[in-house]
Amino acid sequence: MKLLKTEEFLSFENPNPQEFYRVEVLKKEDGFKDLGGLFAVLVPGKEVPYHYHQDRESVIIPISGEAIETVEGKEITLRPGDVICIQPGEKHGTINRSNEEFRYIEFFTCPPVGADFIEVKE
Repeated sequence: MKLLKTEEFLSFENPNPQEFYRVEVLKKEDGFKDLGGLFAVLVPGKEVPYHYHQDRESVIIPISGEAIETVEGKEITLRPGDVICIQPGEKHGTINRSNEEFRYIEFFTCPPVGADFIEVKE
């Protein structure tokens, strides 16, 4: 069992306030075999490139700010209180067009071998 406290992520200071920041919060060393997790701070004007995963399933939980998640070409505004689930093979990316940080927690199934991030070049 691992307990994550949202208020700790809300008060966290980004070590480089001009850059995208992310850190693993749930990993194999915590005793999880098939589930990973990360906390991220997407600063204004930055983005997670449009990509997909062959095997990975993801759940993204916004905790502050807002961002646009593009899934299969459709834009969805994400805000605290929303939860988005991404299936394997679905192309998606996140962009922060606001003037505030977008903070979120993401949980995902761990791929069996190697990285599972395939950037989409249009």
